[in-house]
Amino acid sequence: MTIEHLDHTHPDTYVIGVDYGTLSGRAVVVRVADGAELAVAEHPYTHAVLDGRLPDGTPLPPDWALQVPADYIDVLRMAVPEALARSGVRPEQVVGIGTDFTACTVLPVLADGTPLCELPEFAGRPHAYVKLWRHHAAQAQADRITALAEARKEPWLKRYGGKISSEWEFAKALQLLEEDPELYELTERWVEAADWIVWRLSGTYVRNACTAGYKGQLQDGSYPSSDYLAALNPDFAGFVIDKLDQPIGQLGDRAGGLTAEAAAWTGLPEGIAVCVGNVDAHVTAPAATAVEPGRMVAIMGTSTCHVMSSDRWAEVPGMCGVVHGGILPGLWGYEAGQSGVGDIFGWFVRTAFPAPYAEQAAALGRDPHEHLTALAAQQRVGEHGLIALDWHSGNRSVLVDHDLSGVVVGLTLSTRPEDVYRALLEATAFGTRTIIEAFETAGVPVGELIVAGGLMKNPLLMQIYADVTRLPLGVIDSAQGPALGAAMHAAVAAGAHTDIRAAAHAMGQARPAVYEPDPERAAAYDRLYAEYRLLHDYFGRGTNKVMHRLRRLRTEASA
Repeated sequence: MTIEHLDHTHPDTYVIGVDYGTLSGRAVVVRVADGAELAVAEHPYTHAVLDGRLPDGTPLPPDWALQVPADYIDVLRMAVPEALARSGVRPEQVVGIGTDFTACTVLPVLADGTPLCELPEFAGRPHAYVKLWRHHAAQAQADRITALAEARKEPWLKRYGGKISSEWEFAKALQLLEEDPELYELTERWVEAADWIVWRLSGTYVRNACTAGYKGQLQDGSYPSSDYLAALNPDFAGFVIDKLDQPIGQLGDRAGGLTAEAAAWTGLPEGIAVCVGNVDAHVTAPAATAVEPGRMVAIMGTSTCHVMSSDRWAEVPGMCGVVHGGILPGLWGYEAGQSGVGDIFGWFVRTAFPAPYAEQAAALGRDPHEHLTALAAQQRVGEHGLIALDWHSGNRSVLVDHDLSGVVVGLTLSTRPEDVYRALLEATAFGTRTIIEAFETAGVPVGELIVAGGLMKNPLLMQIYADVTRLPLGVIDSAQGPALGAAMHAAVAAGAHTDIRAAAHAMGQARPAVYEPDPERAAAYDRLYAEYRLLHDYFGRGTNKVMHRLRRLRTEASA
């Protein structure tokens, strides 16, 4: 069958979803009739995250996190054909491809989309590379953006909980201007990676409504004014007009058809639908069937993003943004998050897993996380005597301060690795409860928590979250939630489903209330959470700025 005559509602019609994560990209082949996932393939980025030095050896300062855009193209070359081959699906049966990306992951490019880091003369210039979502070196610029908006009473600030993050488009662009003005001048488009990859697939550059609203401060059809930007820095006045502004594509829209070049990369037919880009967390909500108000989805991986749709608007302190239609048409889409979750557990295993534990884990056939989890699961709530703050990568919500850092209180000479590990698991659950309480206090009810992402495979962690939040915990019935969500949006773009709600009902996969809170453990966690909040407010809201002073000392010592 030719693409033109393919029945998009046929049971043998398929779509591809590609999920671009922090360390790798994953492609999944999905049947449009019922969401069945036929095959998945993963391709790790060759350069992973550049947080110490560039590929040519140029050293990077603290808090930098960069990537190489060619690694994203390699996912299309490697993972998509591999998933297609494993699935047994013929290329002509595929009607669309959708993508999602970490955010805000942003890069400077020329007018034709060429990344500046791919120009040989800029290979040693850090600002020429992709700034990954967890690039936090623009905190000073973010603080100024917030302070000026407060002073001018800019109305859009309320839509972001009163604070702008160092992770977002304007802060990172202002850092580029002020630290490498030559590269800023040469930048013709400041583009989200979510939109850049769609540009490469379809030949069309369209900004997706999700990243534009949540990361680009686009509210009610307008960006911050040129007067406001000029007050930040006179040379920043034309940023929106000159480098950012572009037509906005709604989620599920068709950005264009697959180009001949991208067809050669992927093995897919030229001309099939390429969906407008999306954010990894937000695209997962319909995959988890969270299409009604009050169903919060926590996408838990290296970080956690909390997304939820509601029929009411409120100013939720520390939220990452609220955008009308930002997740689902006709509803307010809220985003909050934690900058470090799985990254914190990974850091602990890398730095504090002693040799005897490694030997015991190997003898039992466990990896380090499985071993520490098994040991921690034997404890009663509070038995380890510890409280931790989950700020090893700063605090995204509700404090929006990436100069904060991690804390463990209660260490003694008898403290064991599994004690600290469990305290870190609990700290991330306390962070999620803090976010949920911020929503509830603002008048936006949260009735259920649904978890997606790799960390949902840890049953101890899931039960801790249910006990700490006192909410029933559902899980997405897919190991590839973002990729599934991207594929569902591709099905809409291809005309296989009328809208994303219809796609969610047909293709979404989730099991509600898999974990129920235990009243006894929940009561014990209430007491621990009270201590967490004391530390949270003392270090995060109080006058003691020891974490900020330590950060400055580290920066000075590294200079």
